Amino acid sequence: MPYLTKLILFLFCLMVLVDSRKPRRRRGTGQLEMPKPSHLSKKNLDVTKIRKGEAQPLLRVEDHDFTMRPAFGGPAIPVGVDVQVESLDSISEVDMDFTMTLYLRHYWKDERLSFPSTSNKSMTFDGRLVKKIWVPDVFFVHSKRSFTHDTTTENIMLRVFPDGHVLYSMRITVTAMCNMDFSHFPLDSQTCSLELESYAYTDEDLMLYWKNGDESLKTDEKISLSQFLIQKFHTTSRLAFYSSTGWYNRLYINFTLRRHIFFFLLQTYFPATLMVMLSWVSFWIDRRAVPARVSLGITTVLTMSTIITGVNASMPRVSYIKAVDIYLWVSFVFVFLSVLEYAAVNYLTTVQERKERKLREKCGMLPSRTMMLDGSYSESEANSLAGYTRSHILTEEERQDKIVVHLALSNESNSSRKKGLLKGQMGLRIFQNTHAIDKYSRLIFPASYIFFNLIYWSVFS
Repeated sequence: MPYLTKLILFLFCLMVLVDSRKPRRRRGTGQLEMPKPSHLSKKNLDVTKIRKGEAQPLLRVEDHDFTMRPAFGGPAIPVGVDVQVESLDSISEVDMDFTMTLYLRHYWKDERLSFPSTSNKSMTFDGRLVKKIWVPDVFFVHSKRSFTHDTTTENIMLRVFPDGHVLYSMRITVTAMCNMDFSHFPLDSQTCSLELESYAYTDEDLMLYWKNGDESLKTDEKISLSQFLIQKFHTTSRLAFYSSTGWYNRLYINFTLRRHIFFFLLQTYFPATLMVMLSWVSFWIDRRAVPARVSLGITTVLTMSTIITGVNASMPRVSYIKAVDIYLWVSFVFVFLSVLEYAAVNYLTTVQERKERKLREKCGMLPSRTMMLDGSYSESEANSLAGYTRSHILTEEERQDKIVVHLALSNESNSSRKKGLLKGQMGLRIFQNTHAIDKYSRLIFPASYIFFNLIYWSVFS
């Protein structure tokens, strides 16, 4: 009997154990409910997925009011600045501005951002934290356009050190004014500056300064411009006064540019000089070749007008005379004077021929002195060749003798100079048809233009 009771109890316990291992359905849902694991299965759990509690933030941003500057009510907070210039993108003479891309960095101390740390030397954040803390309100004075780069993300970096020192860096492209002086253009040098200043805080609240003096400004060695040579970069600082708000610290990034002259030599000076020299060709052209000399003069005048218009189209409308204007307008005057020179030559030639014609009519001379080679001639031609006028009455024998003597002398002279006339026929015609004004112009015009160039390049270069 005792053995039977023990067997029944053992079977009952075994049935209860098997029934507890089977899944059960939840009431009203029809879902199976797995049995809870025993204390033996707890050893196989992943302890890394068990939360031990939320981490406490090192920067207690929510505990402070960052709308006020650090040490509000106390002395001015010093904010150091350094700049690395990445590129000078463009210089515009028409708009009188320049475009620069740079890395702007600020350094200051805010004890509200200090944190205890034995392992981390600093913590780095992106632009999202900047909107929650105080940062200097530095802006670019006289800027026209500026933006912070945001590709692929906003180019802002914030680095906080355990003692509260902050490094704030951002990548900016800014277009700012540059007051240029074009009185020596294109032989000029321009000095432009990018100015930084706090917008709201005067020198009593915020003190801007260059963190490392002249070493605070660094430039990329690959910076270059097509029309300018970058001579130097340097930094300066001073106070700026506004009558309604007070004194502000202002920082300056100054750079000096010298223009490349070779481009303008090819595009402006050399063509203008060629046009002036081309206008001198008319002094060697026959003064009776009116179409040739007039067309040459008009062509050079119109070409000079085109060069002047093209240069002024790419320049601002300034109220003073530029160096290139002096050169172009003096060249234009030389070209215009060459046209006036031929007008004077043509007029004086016409007057001279008119006087000779009247003199011939008065003396009874015919303009034509030619005669037939077969011996036939007119009475007027015979008298002209013999040096007599119509008033002299000669007999037939005397007239024949004079003509024979003149023909003999002319034949001898023609035979002795025949070769020389054939070789220099064209040259003799030019010199015989050259006016005295043309002879003097061949020397005066080139000498005057060379003298002008010597003075011009010695003054402006």
